[in-house]
Amino acid sequence: MTAHPLSITERTLLQKIASDTGFDVERPAEGPWLAFDSSRTSMRLWLSNVGTTLIVVAFSQHKVVDALKGGASPVTNPLPSGAVGAFGATSLSAAQVLIQRAYVFSRTLPDELLHRFQRRAGGMPETTEAERLARQRIGQDVFREGLLELAAGQCMITGITVPEVLRASHIKPWAECETDAERLDVHNGLLLAAHLDALFDKHLISVADDGTVLVSARITPADRSRLGLESTSRVRGLTPGHRVFLAGHRAKLVPGV
Repeated sequence: MTAHPLSITERTLLQKIASDTGFDVERPAEGPWLAFDSSRTSMRLWLSNVGTTLIVVAFSQHKVVDALKGGASPVTNPLPSGAVGAFGATSLSAAQVLIQRAYVFSRTLPDELLHRFQRRAGGMPETTEAERLARQRIGQDVFREGLLELAAGQCMITGITVPEVLRASHIKPWAECETDAERLDVHNGLLLAAHLDALFDKHLISVADDGTVLVSARITPADRSRLGLESTSRVRGLTPGHRVFLAGHRAKLVPGV
């Protein structure tokens, strides 16, 4: 498939999609590709058309491309210089959803959250327990911010959007992580309503690789119903990065009595 030269109408529509999804700095076009940077993320975006039915979206970050696999259709067009992967969208709305998701991933990549934490906590002493706790609180705040962005402010199981009852749940506990990078890896977490966070923390629920919520036999059918845990309950928005951490959590799922 080969990208074709853009008409004025196509160019205008693609420019609007880029601007609406956070890519607010237009770069010089590269042949049939429109190129965009963002004032809020280091990732570059390219947009073009193939034929009359396919919008091709290319990105410059490997981790974003990897995170999008499975939920988007990769394409093998000749890519612009600097692009590491591309996906096809069959409508303007589908392209906008894809780019918005990529933008969120780029803002919440482990390195991005780690850099955000270092900017806020840089130079803070850790000589006393109070100082260590203060630094930890900054890290937990950054982690929560990343999860709120990644999950669009919704519990990843119930869809609840009340910020006061949403918790940033670590899959591998903070205290067990070996580095700040691991603690601040947004894929080492799920955004959950408070009651589900408590169950997840105590290993009374876990998550299969396909997103199915696994419930300990300790929880009776009546309590499952009261907790809103149906047999069809699933975690939305899982990525390959989540699955790396979930295997260890599943191994600790509390058995029945």
